[in-house]
Amino acid sequence: MKIVYVLQSLKRPRSTYVGITEDLERRLAEHNEGKSRSTARYKPWMVAVSIRFADEKMAEEFERYLKSGSGRSFLKRHFRPSPDSGQPTRVNG
Repeated sequence: MKIVYVLQSLKRPRSTYVGITEDLERRLAEHNEGKSRSTARYKPWMVAVSIRFADEKMAEEFERYLKSGSGRSFLKRHFRPSPDSGQPTRVNG
């Protein structure tokens, strides 16, 4: 089972990170401990979106898509921070 996840910085809510893992709790802890060079600068992080995949190849393809230009647009369009809380909000259409 693979999990594709999107993190949102609590320090800088417009900053996000897309990754893939088998253990989301462990991976989030690593990001918040500064163990990932690409996310250490804007820690702490929270999980904004996570999707579990039974098919590993499909998970890897979806992660690559979310890291692409159109994937980033998809995330901004459908999962943007709420203006009041900085928490992600599901956006309809």
